[in-house]
Amino acid sequence: MLGNPMNIPPISISGAKAALIEQYADATLRRRASMLWGPRGVGKSSVVRQVAAHFGVPLVDLRLTTIEPVDIRGAIYADDVQGKTVWFPPEFLPTADQPAGILFLDELTAADQRLQISAYSLILDRRVGHYVLPDGWQVVAAGNASFHGAVSHDMGTALADRMFHFNVQTAIDAFLAHAVAMGFAPEVMAYLRVRPDKLDDTQAQLAADHLIGASPRGWEDVSNVLKSRLSESARRVFVQGRIGAANAAEFFGVLREIQAGADVLALLAAKPGKDTAALLPHSLDGLYGMTYGLLAACTSDSALARALEIVEQLPDIRSQANAPALPVREVQTLAMELMMQKALETGLEATIMDSPAYHRYAERRRKDGLAG
Repeated sequence: MLGNPMNIPPISISGAKAALIEQYADATLRRRASMLWGPRGVGKSSVVRQVAAHFGVPLVDLRLTTIEPVDIRGAIYADDVQGKTVWFPPEFLPTADQPAGILFLDELTAADQRLQISAYSLILDRRVGHYVLPDGWQVVAAGNASFHGAVSHDMGTALADRMFHFNVQTAIDAFLAHAVAMGFAPEVMAYLRVRPDKLDDTQAQLAADHLIGASPRGWEDVSNVLKSRLSESARRVFVQGRIGAANAAEFFGVLREIQAGADVLALLAAKPGKDTAALLPHSLDGLYGMTYGLLAACTSDSALARALEIVEQLPDIRSQANAPALPVREVQTLAMELMMQKALETGLEATIMDSPAYHRYAERRRKDGLAG
């Protein structure tokens, strides 16, 4: 496909996951292959693994840029009994004793065109040579288009016409939900909350003729760097080498604001009231840093209960002298929603329901006409 082939609306990675789950659940639709288009690091590979895990079925993950055409076709040998040559299929392809699963053909558009012929046979006919893919298996492919700035070979219309296509794009809310679930470093989540344009700047970097830029996968690596025991100087080297020098400089500048603005451990240890109010952050970066830091700390009933008290006190910032104009209520609502979500996922919902701080917050929203 040349240029921008996406005459279909974009879909978030979470939306693509939900659609693939429903497709797999339908025995008829499962037999039609799906193609995930999207920029590097958007999470195409990850979402296919999650769909397989959702159903508890095996996943055969073939990265087509790392194998040869013969790896899919198999090896040929002479069968003396039949008096003819026979193909031995490769051992990694599903067999009859694996009745259901997902065959993932990653980097389809970047693969050698000789290899694509074999891959196309699996997609079009669900077979290669004498090998036949079991009926219960779904084929999912993924790749980049040329406008994504990646190596890409054109996809013919005959193949494109035999697949469901998903135009997967990065969406900050979906990414942050994924980041919370995966336990990303709070600083990364706070930074992207206030700098959502930095989630993926691939196009801007390509326009500037730069090879390295920010991407969702890159931010996952940055999170791992921050959570590591590397020295401060080593952290800077690795972050610069992952998202580029300019992005790293801005990130570390905001990181200082986040770290200076909110001491989560001190807040958790402080008494409710004046002691807590004195520790509340006075910058937007600090507010989001505090929010995601508290969220990461909510691993027990007591920690969650204390975090709810802190968040309920956020409006106290406005009553302090020289307080800056900040979207305190918006941040408070976000924090409460994230904590409720985490409580539901970790079995701590009773702590929310038993929290006087949460009930005061809910009552305040009701009086303001914001309940529901």
